[in-house]
Amino acid sequence: MSLSLFSLQGKVALVTGSGQGIGLAIAEGLSEAGAHVVLNGRDRAKLERAGDMLARAGRKVSISTFDVTDHEAVAAGVAAAEAQAGPIDILINNAGMQRRGAFLDFPVEGWHEVVATNLHSVFYVTQAVAKGMVARGRGKIVSIGSVMSELGRPTIVPYTATKGAVKMMTRGLAAELGKHNIQANAIGPGYIVTEMNKALIADEAFSGWVRSRTPAARWGETGELVGAAIFLSSAASDYVNGQLLMVDGGMTAVV
Repeated sequence: MSLSLFSLQGKVALVTGSGQGIGLAIAEGLSEAGAHVVLNGRDRAKLERAGDMLARAGRKVSISTFDVTDHEAVAAGVAAAEAQAGPIDILINNAGMQRRGAFLDFPVEGWHEVVATNLHSVFYVTQAVAKGMVARGRGKIVSIGSVMSELGRPTIVPYTATKGAVKMMTRGLAAELGKHNIQANAIGPGYIVTEMNKALIADEAFSGWVRSRTPAARWGETGELVGAAIFLSSAASDYVNGQLLMVDGGMTAVV
């Protein structure tokens, strides 16, 4: 009985930025739990490779190619995804990016790019999907925050600002949409082995800092975010709302 709470059988899940990395790992996990996953991104070829992999494993998968930073494209893309796969029960706001640079010299176009990808996209996609969720009286919204939703680091001020905003948007969504039986929560990954972090992983000094700063004494793997994603997407979390669940090896729990 208790295990059935985690089943996503019959559910439709849209995962933004799911052609690779964390997004693809979460999409794979949700599909294994029974969901029909809709992969999203801007690179059609990358999405098709990911979709083919899931389809060969016998999973239900669709592709919806649209730019999450374009409000009109989002509205059309969400409508197309629902026409193909059915009403979206679960939204995973995963699309994100990083730009590093000293704050005093950080280019304004870089600021706008990071904010558009990490924050505007969450507003655009959530608004488009949540309208249907409200009409149906149910839904799960899971946004990907970061340890940087809680911590500060030099050279990533724009990223930190957006991830802190994602945390607070999650709380606001919980406050406003909870009465419609919609739960809005977030996951805060720690330092995870991904393509985006490739240069940092190769930097032994930085990797050593990550290991020393994290009680688990290692980098995390993308698959270690799947359990949290399934929990927050399933009936097991029906009374969990407005929370940021850290999956960071203990980093934010220590000084």
